[in-house]
Amino acid sequence: MKTIHYAVVAVLVLGVLYYLWANPPSPNPIADSRAAEALALVQNHRALGYPTILQAMTEHVRSMSDRNRVARLGEWRVKQVEGDLYEIRVQLRDQGAKGQWFEREFIWHADLVLKRVNAASLPADGVTPKDP
Repeated sequence: MKTIHYAVVAVLVLGVLYYLWANPPSPNPIADSRAAEALALVQNHRALGYPTILQAMTEHVRSMSDRNRVARLGEWRVKQVEGDLYEIRVQLRDQGAKGQWFEREFIWHADLVLKRVNAASLPADGVTPKDP
């Protein structure tokens, strides 16, 4: 009986070690403090009709749900373009009235030195107000 217990524990430990070896932890873009700052700059930037871009995106998903339609907001992705310029992307999938799906990618550029956010895609341009 003791041998069976040791065998079960050994198999479990080997299984966990194999899983960790086969699936290494993915790098978290937010581990970089500058990338986190760029993401916060975009998400907290004012939006057309809403206090922030993040609120505008989540409100769109909620309003689609109220109309019995499905909308899915993807994962926010951050990529350093060069120096203090970062690119932030998020995908939004909407279900149309006839069940078809529409996918839009919102792209913004965040300049950490100037603390400025610019829309870099047409969908993002429709959410981001123009600077005077």
